[in-house]
Amino acid sequence: MLRYQENNELHRNFHGSTDNAMRFVEKTCGREALKEVLRKTGRDVYKSIREKLARGDASELIEHLCWFYYRENAPFKLEVSENEIRFEVLACPAHVHMKKMGLEPAPFNCLQTEEVNAGMCEGTPWTSAVEHIGPDHCVQIFRKEPSK
Repeated sequence: MLRYQENNELHRNFHGSTDNAMRFVEKTCGREALKEVLRKTGRDVYKSIREKLARGDASELIEHLCWFYYRENAPFKLEVSENEIRFEVLACPAHVHMKKMGLEPAPFNCLQTEEVNAGMCEGTPWTSAVEHIGPDHCVQIFRKEPSK
């Protein structure tokens, strides 16, 4: 069960607001500070996901990914094996929304996904990576290190 599973009206301006906040932090505090904030978000806000990943249970991570992208009607593909999760986002909902509003996502906008995912995996047998296929198309990859 997701710790955070909002069911109320979708606040799409969240994406523009988040992008502006990231621009502000990056400009005033630097890229490393922004990465630290984003990673801490993944580690602390999504603590229940991280705790399950630490026990080898990726179920809440999978539910989290599917729920938030489904909720935004974002097309995605999910492949799950014992030691790997591949979550392909065919059209990033943040980028699509911002462009519809006439806004250009910050060049480092995808850093949010990269660092939040890394924070969720911190201290667990899982690692994360993002492969950028196109401007609004990526594959989020989570890999579980083999048990020793």
